[in-house]
Amino acid sequence: MSTPAQPITFLKGHGTENDFVIIPDPEGRLELSAAEVARLCDRRAGIGADGLLRIVRSAAHPEARAMADAAEWFMDYRNSDGSVAEMCGNGVRVFAHCLERMALAEPGELAVATRAGVRRVTLGEDGAITVGMGRAVLPGPGLTVTVDGRSLSARHVDMGNPHAVAFVDSLDEAGRLLEAPGVAPAEAVPNGTNVEFVVDRGPRHVALRVHERGSGETRSCGTGACAVMVAAARRDGLDPAADGETVTYTVDVPGGSLIITERADGEVEMTGPAVVVAEGILDPSLLEGA
Repeated sequence: MSTPAQPITFLKGHGTENDFVIIPDPEGRLELSAAEVARLCDRRAGIGADGLLRIVRSAAHPEARAMADAAEWFMDYRNSDGSVAEMCGNGVRVFAHCLERMALAEPGELAVATRAGVRRVTLGEDGAITVGMGRAVLPGPGLTVTVDGRSLSARHVDMGNPHAVAFVDSLDEAGRLLEAPGVAPAEAVPNGTNVEFVVDRGPRHVALRVHERGSGETRSCGTGACAVMVAAARRDGLDPAADGETVTYTVDVPGGSLIITERADGEVEMTGPAVVVAEGILDPSLLEGA
């Protein structure tokens, strides 16, 4: 991969404290290796983030050209270890907020291309951003999550990326989450999975801790919050597609709260904030030897 010698403009933002380095690259000229992404996301040697969002025109990216007619902009998302990810719910909100900030989008409806497909975003004038996250898929049998020598039953939920949702009595049961929990059967999630530990806070109100694939424990996970809401609804005997009744849950994450709604047509919507905290110029020497 080649990195331009000139300085690179970047922004730093977060959605419920799930934080990102954002690099505007409309024409898709910047190529970053996994090692370079990891260096940028390093919290001591780099800018520091849970992941990196590259803003690219869909027509300029080979993975997004087929979506260019539906969405002008493609969110090229990478985990903090540099690995490619299909989707990031908090990232989509921050991505859309950055487009508005850069005058590349206006308040109202916006389409964003991702590796999991096109996502519909509503930029509210009050700062809240709602993302149509698509339909949840609940593949096959359940999963078993192992953490600190304990095994827990988990629900397999796919929101464009994989999740294992385990309901627990206390979030302390997640342990320190310094390493990825074990998940079995491994063949059900061949590329790894995000793992959520969930407790009840009240009627249609839950809280989670999450270990994100490729990033470790994070302060929030948007797709994880959606997966948790769907798993909680099914556990509670609620299925909007079957019942014809829209269902909404509040999902607390360590960095705040998200409102997750599953509509009668099966579409899952997520509403939450997005914040840009800084913008600047990256010295390209940071990436030397990465």
